Amino acid sequence: IMMTTMAAIFGALPLMLGTGTGSELRHPLGVTIVGGLILSQLLTLFTTPVIYLYFDRLGRAVRQRLGTAFNPEGAV
Repeated sequence: IMMTTMAAIFGALPLMLGTGTGSELRHPLGVTIVGGLILSQLLTLFTTPVIYLYFDRLGRAVRQRLGTAFNPEGAV
């Protein structure tokens, strides 16, 4: 995930940092792309483990509540 995001960021850097004719139109596009990629990467890195832990705890609570009625380890 990190490599894909970094490749996309490096691909958009010329839009953001470019000079010359028409750069005043491409600069906002580059800033938006790079900013969005960085923000989405940070959100992904921080929220994915939190969501995983939430569902893991939810699954444990459900298994504990159901007790022996639901035993996936014993199922064949």
